[in-house]
Amino acid sequence: MSQAAQADRRLPRALRPFRAPQYRILAVALTLSLLGSGMWFVAVVWQVMALGGGPAQLSLVATMSAIGLVAVVLVGGVVADRVVQKHILLVVEASKIIVIGAIAWLALAETLEVWHLMIAALLIGLGEGFFYPAYSAMLPSILPGDDLLAANGFEGMLRPAAMQAAGPALASAAVAVASPALAFVIVGALQVVAVVALVALRPVPLRRNLEAEAPRHPLRAALGDLAEGFRYMFSTPWLLATLLFSMGFVLVIMGPIDVLAPFAVRDSAGGGATEYALVLAAFGVGSVLGALFISSRRMPRRYLTVLTLAWGLGSVPLVVIGFTDQIWLMGLAVFIVGFCFSVGGVIWGTLLQRRVPPHMLGRVSSLDFFVSLAFMPISMAVAGPVGEAIGLAPTFVVAGVLPLVFALIAIVWARLPKDEIAHPLSVGDAAVELVADAPPWQPGPRLDGAQ
Repeated sequence: MSQAAQADRRLPRALRPFRAPQYRILAVALTLSLLGSGMWFVAVVWQVMALGGGPAQLSLVATMSAIGLVAVVLVGGVVADRVVQKHILLVVEASKIIVIGAIAWLALAETLEVWHLMIAALLIGLGEGFFYPAYSAMLPSILPGDDLLAANGFEGMLRPAAMQAAGPALASAAVAVASPALAFVIVGALQVVAVVALVALRPVPLRRNLEAEAPRHPLRAALGDLAEGFRYMFSTPWLLATLLFSMGFVLVIMGPIDVLAPFAVRDSAGGGATEYALVLAAFGVGSVLGALFISSRRMPRRYLTVLTLAWGLGSVPLVVIGFTDQIWLMGLAVFIVGFCFSVGGVIWGTLLQRRVPPHMLGRVSSLDFFVSLAFMPISMAVAGPVGEAIGLAPTFVVAGVLPLVFALIAIVWARLPKDEIAHPLSVGDAAVELVADAPPWQPGPRLDGAQ
């Protein structure tokens, strides 16, 4: 073994992806984008409140973002398997500069209204529908399989650190110093720097030989690609079961977390922007530690069971938010939730990248977002009215208990323990690339020459 290889082996598992220069550039761009997203969410919350809005109005804004994502994510998956992913990421991030810049201008001019935020949220959601499949499909093209768990772990640490800790903290500071308008301006500036970083990223070849495929009308080709992704999903029990579980999971937890938690902080605990930022920071710290914990280890042998129970059991502490009037208890509850959610999320992202055939990873990633988030608009739309009708406590009881029930059903119905033992993702330190899940239609050779 060479000295360089020995040095690489001595690196902690969580740091090994950063050996690749291209990944370092991508990580910088992702960090800036997610930091801006964290600021955007908190700025929108307090902007809605400043405009006299309540849970119902915030539900409308949040719902528009979810609708945009769900509406185009399947198309985004098809595009991600046919277009160089760097170009997709660049267009999406550049478009966010325009949208957020317009909101900042309206806020500074004191002409901003809730319907403006709804339109902006819709447009940002549309962009995310193209961003996530492209990012998921691109990552295995720039990193070896051994480093994917660590890379997903870094993303799992970065998202809460930026979106639930640093971003909200910066936004809350901007709101306290001036107004939500200042936070919007800062978000726009971060997006500009993120685009500059993406420009420096070298395009990677698609892991699909489009030239070897029979010529078809673009619309028929897109529909055929989409149908292939659905066939794979329905013919793969572990994927179908976890996606169905995600649908119920998202339905019962996303609305309460995103829409009702700020009002629990304000109405039950008497908190404001600073206290809400502290609760979000606790969730972020838990998520960071959860991602660091799992990314520093090999893939669990019982990876399907671990990820499903991590999400199901990890939802139970949400019950506390509905009953306590103490900020520190809310923070402790969401810390546990964040830790467990992050453990499951890192395993899930790596699982898709390791068990899904490379030529259709973009489509399967988009199906993941579409199927698991299909009920997000409903969850966002009903969370406010339901919370007002039955109260915060009953709503958070439902959000905390039902995911565990769904998890147990998925494990038993799809026989996940049997599947994970039959398809191990690692043996000792050596990663095992699976082909057992590949459908009869095999992909063509990779254009980058890899086998």
